[in-house]
Amino acid sequence: MSWKSFFTKQKKEELDQGLEKTKKSFFSKIATTVAGKSKVDDEVLDNLEEVLVSSDVSVKTTLKIIERLEQRVKKEKYVGVNELNNMLKNEIIEMLSENNIEDISNFETPSSTEPYVIMVVGVNGVGKTTTIGKLAHQYKNNGKSVLLGAADTFRAAAVEQLTIWSERVGVPIVKQNMGSDPASVAFDTLQSAKANNTDVVLIDTAGRLHNKVNLMNELTKIKNVMQKVIPNAPHEILLVLDGSTGQNAIEQAEQFLKATEVNALAITKLDGTAKGGVLIGISDQFKIPVKYIGVGEKVDQLQVFNTNAFIESLFSGSSFNTN
Repeated sequence: MSWKSFFTKQKKEELDQGLEKTKKSFFSKIATTVAGKSKVDDEVLDNLEEVLVSSDVSVKTTLKIIERLEQRVKKEKYVGVNELNNMLKNEIIEMLSENNIEDISNFETPSSTEPYVIMVVGVNGVGKTTTIGKLAHQYKNNGKSVLLGAADTFRAAAVEQLTIWSERVGVPIVKQNMGSDPASVAFDTLQSAKANNTDVVLIDTAGRLHNKVNLMNELTKIKNVMQKVIPNAPHEILLVLDGSTGQNAIEQAEQFLKATEVNALAITKLDGTAKGGVLIGISDQFKIPVKYIGVGEKVDQLQVFNTNAFIESLFSGSSFNTN
């Protein structure tokens, strides 16, 4: 299915606007790299390597992209700088496609008689609770019944914020007093979801990274307790990362991967940053599909990630020339 068939004009415009800062920064740097050059040579590729790294595409991913471009240049002998645009675009599309699941067209869940359970993880401040609220809204709009579980019981603000979101989007929430056992909240949430035939359950968790052993034990305990109610839960462990933090997002991903088995990513705050290139590095480095991206503050501006739509938007209107 072509991404164009399910991307509305409004969604495409929101994506274009959300990536505007990244796009301007990225291509202004590349324009400087190819200025005065007629063909892609070692100097151009060396400069491009520097541009990619400074645009928060990770070093490992950058080296992989440059190596692929070097092979193409070597094979095709003469490559003009005007062709660099499409070459780079195609290499990034291929790289992202290797790491992402088949693109989904909407907020869908596998058909099942049991609730689909998503445990959401991430450090405080990345937009984790906001992402849960937006997911709840999108799932509800897609005809799903949704239940929230406030298992970040270490911060009163986290429970309060999730409660506000539950009221805002009109979905129920299960919560306990601050300091309660997070696993107990998750257990109660799943029991309620099962009893009421809920379609989707979103479980918020604490985002502390100062003690990784405790974090690992806590997330493992939550998973084990949930499986007493629904054996395969959680079906999805969604790691939320703040795209505006650049390389810090990659470091956070590394820490959470040590703590739990993340199988999906959400990259937030892409609209407010020039560091959107970090999505490319994260996807390539961790081989975990990016499922959602945040391109604005509005409740419906959490989009299902689509590789081709993202790259088309990033490269749209861009060209390199030497004039």
